[in-house]
Amino acid sequence: MHTIWLPDLSGDEGPKYLALTRALRDAIRSGALPQGTQLPTVRDLAYRISVTPGTVSRAYQIATQEGLLEATVGRGTFVAAQRPRLGPTQSLFTDRDPGVDAGRVDLRSPQLPDVGQSEIFASILRKMSMNVGAEWLDYTHQSGEEPLRAAVVDWLAGRVLGPVSADDIMLNHGGQSGIGLILDCCLRGDRPVVLIEDLAYPGFRYSARAARAEVVAIELDDEGMRPDALEAACRRYGAQVLCLTPSAQNPTTARMSPERMAQIVSIARRYDLQIIEDECYFYTGSPLPALRAVAPERVWYAGSLSKSVSAGLRFGYVVCPSGMGPTGRLAAQHSFFALSRPLAELALELFGSGAANEIRGKVEAEFSDRMQMFVNRLGAFDLAWQPGIPFAWLRLPQGWRAYTFTRMAEEQGVLLRAADQYAISTGRAPNAVRLAVAGNIPRQQLDAGLAALAYLLPRPPHDMAV
Repeated sequence: MHTIWLPDLSGDEGPKYLALTRALRDAIRSGALPQGTQLPTVRDLAYRISVTPGTVSRAYQIATQEGLLEATVGRGTFVAAQRPRLGPTQSLFTDRDPGVDAGRVDLRSPQLPDVGQSEIFASILRKMSMNVGAEWLDYTHQSGEEPLRAAVVDWLAGRVLGPVSADDIMLNHGGQSGIGLILDCCLRGDRPVVLIEDLAYPGFRYSARAARAEVVAIELDDEGMRPDALEAACRRYGAQVLCLTPSAQNPTTARMSPERMAQIVSIARRYDLQIIEDECYFYTGSPLPALRAVAPERVWYAGSLSKSVSAGLRFGYVVCPSGMGPTGRLAAQHSFFALSRPLAELALELFGSGAANEIRGKVEAEFSDRMQMFVNRLGAFDLAWQPGIPFAWLRLPQGWRAYTFTRMAEEQGVLLRAADQYAISTGRAPNAVRLAVAGNIPRQQLDAGLAALAYLLPRPPHDMAV
């Protein structure tokens, strides 16, 4: 079902793309645009309502992220199926569909190479199966997790974190699980405020909103979060929690210097902010200390095995602030009692046998080699990257809009994430895309995808508004 829907934006103040987004919401919720309706193309609607194609693209992108619209390459943009009124209404990112995405070069999220994990997991599971007893029928308890917490401390030995013991560790089911548990520990009041980076991992804002918190984005520069913008927000909002990715800012790859870390910590102490330090992309060759080493009394250091060993294990950990380990573990206990026995035993064997460290080393080496492929193909453009980090940040040449570039890249069989997906709906998003390393496809296929991007970049659409 097609439509000639034409919104009236004449009475709206502020950016036109936000006015158009509001008009889309109102029309869909009122039934004026029923489920399944095909919307006008970007260029057609832009012409009819006298705005730039970029304005329409951005509004369509925001409405798609909110679950109001769905876009299919080659078919168009449609009003999505209505969702339940209760519970989450938006996924962290678009789920992969192996059938639809088969044969494409998927650079949306880092994909681990298989460097022997499958055989190692199979061997450990066979060994575990020989020792299954009646205890597997009972609930698990955190009292049995101390050896695993100690193994996590050893796993982090190459990271400068300050004094850490097994008592500081809270185990969980991955980075997103850890962030939610930290917020459970830190937030109080009816409408708490969480501060995040202007461009940030969406899991921060989704966890904060699930906790009924207001999310405020803080401006970034080449080192990450700006101290002056942070202090201004603290004065205005009275925030309780600050979320950061200091060693490899996601998505821009910016790295915070020790001097900037000291400035951020000074502000956090002055305004009594708790800090979530997301280190899921930690690289063992990183020379800088973690924020946890600078402010052990207020930093919650969250990590996982998802980007170094296996995303499918769903194993994560938090190094809690000094003296707060019992608090963190109590939050975990209220959520899921303790880790499941199969996961805990598998993780303990991975750490204890040295297999986890061996896998991590091979994964980092493969990621580094493949990142060099990105640099070889795209280094002539405005590409930001770090050795060992499995994603890069590409600022697009003049004439491109991020949403249009991702659409055209998808037509060439390459899947990317536009900067908009890392910004809050009212925030600013540059004309940039994040490229993640695909370690799960042949190098020749990856190189062909990168070559397609290199071909597109110097050839923006001629009628694209600058």
